Amino acid sequence: MYGFEAMTFNIHGGYLEAIVRGHRAGLLTAADYNNLCQCETLDDIKMHLSATEYGPYLQNEPSPLHTTTIVEKCTLKLVDEYKHMLCQATEPLSTFLEYITYGHMIDNVVLIVTGTLHERDVQELLEKCHPLGMFDSIATLAVAQNMRELYRLVLVDTPLAPYFSECITSEDLDDMNIEIMRNTLYKAYLEDFYKFCQKLGGATAEIMSDLLAFEADRRAVNITINSIGTELTRDDRRKLYSNFGLLYPYGHEELAVCEDIDQVRGVMEKYPPYQSIFAKLSYGESQMLDKAFYEEEVKRLCLAFEQQFHYAVFFAYMRLREQEIRNLMWISECVAQNQKSRVHDSVVFIF
Repeated sequence: MYGFEAMTFNIHGGYLEAIVRGHRAGLLTAADYNNLCQCETLDDIKMHLSATEYGPYLQNEPSPLHTTTIVEKCTLKLVDEYKHMLCQATEPLSTFLEYITYGHMIDNVVLIVTGTLHERDVQELLEKCHPLGMFDSIATLAVAQNMRELYRLVLVDTPLAPYFSECITSEDLDDMNIEIMRNTLYKAYLEDFYKFCQKLGGATAEIMSDLLAFEADRRAVNITINSIGTELTRDDRRKLYSNFGLLYPYGHEELAVCEDIDQVRGVMEKYPPYQSIFAKLSYGESQMLDKAFYEEEVKRLCLAFEQQFHYAVFFAYMRLREQEIRNLMWISECVAQNQKSRVHDSVVFIF
């Protein structure tokens, strides 16, 4: 019942909402990023991060540091926080928190299957998997030859099982099929998460609808741009778009027939929230599109904290922390490769 969450929310959700708002206060500020961008070596970055919440995770790391180590340790902090919240959560918050990790599960499945296709070592691939998307039988993904086997041998016991109904074919796995599988799974996942949030109702439904709709629209744009010049037909492209969001259904019909980035731009500029994103880009340019979308997403995620008594703060916090880790990875890579002139290209300030 919208507007009455305040009466009962704190019985089960009050403690965890306080925890997640406390974690949010520990996110890096613009001042932190400015200091990090001045660093000359990875050890300087470690020294600066030692004064933040990442300090305990990096303090025992010996020199010379690697970018992967910094990212790994920062991700470990996020995983520890997530596990703590999941342990304390009761229904329906525990299910909501589990939904947040399904995207990482899909990415991990695709990583293992693609790596196996290119004959990479399974152990090496497992190390690259995101820890939030791990499940028991993930290592056995390597034996699957086609979608049907992938489902029957491995995924039938995971939360992703219901999402596979749309992409079970007997076709052999190749790069194109794997990418289609990733987008089909993501579509089913986002639609399922959206329905779950609608069922919860109240402020959670209102705020999550906006955040998930933005995610669905961003994926639709990325699918369109990435499929330009490939053998993917217009109908196949249309099937990969989620059945909700601001672009649904008329924007999807127009995106499905786009042949270049400027046509995509023409479609998106009809929608005021996305007009400002494309206004930042010059014509024919798509390299900075990801950053523009990330900046818009961060704005929306920060707004989720303006309201109380809803679950969207947990989703927003996880996403903001993931964006922070992406920022740290970019800064670390620029410092490690002596490309400091490019350090501001991909950093998205959160506050």
